[in-house]
Amino acid sequence: MRKYEADMARTALITGATGGLGGAVVERFVADGWSVLGVDKRPGEDREKVRFVEADLFDQEQVEHAVVQAGSDLHAVVNLVGGFAQGGRVHETPIEEFERQFTLNLRPTYLVTAAAIPRMQTGTVVCVGTRAALRPFPTAAGYIASKAALLALVRALDTEYRDDGIRVNAVLPSVIDTPANRASMPDADHASWVAPAQIADVIHFLSSDASAPISGAEIPVYGRA
Repeated sequence: MRKYEADMARTALITGATGGLGGAVVERFVADGWSVLGVDKRPGEDREKVRFVEADLFDQEQVEHAVVQAGSDLHAVVNLVGGFAQGGRVHETPIEEFERQFTLNLRPTYLVTAAAIPRMQTGTVVCVGTRAALRPFPTAAGYIASKAALLALVRALDTEYRDDGIRVNAVLPSVIDTPANRASMPDADHASWVAPAQIADVIHFLSSDASAPISGAEIPVYGRA
């Protein structure tokens, strides 16, 4: 497996890099000396060690163009793009809404990972699942089923690429303490939610050599929620 010295730059490609979790993940990698390529439909401002690329991550051509810009030292891919929709029970939910959740929660991860892996000599891929994939709740069947499928994809990737030196893992949040979640659930117990920086720490760990024995894992990051 390829070894890195402390003064050798690693590059992390982070999707959804300007979102509530993405910003914390970018900062955590930069704090450890990584170079970051942030890919999002709303690019941020470039700064030292951070470069942003605007891309529609549902479009294969744009994804492949963005991944190429990560350069030759791509060592970590962090897939943060996804979304949540809650409506009625299954018999009340149009099939189009159900299928939309699969597109939202699987297509960007699949396209980015498929484009990135051939450019990685060794490295890591981290995806974001959800506790709900293991502990469902009512009226969100599309979200729950699509995130369960994402975890199956993580296991498939682990099986296919572990022997090539590419580790693939998932983190499973419950509710992340972002401004958007606070606005949508103003009466919830926000103190029990997990801060983005805490999840970023776990994602960074899974992308580091300190987690070298770990692949195919589904790491709970529930906090007290």
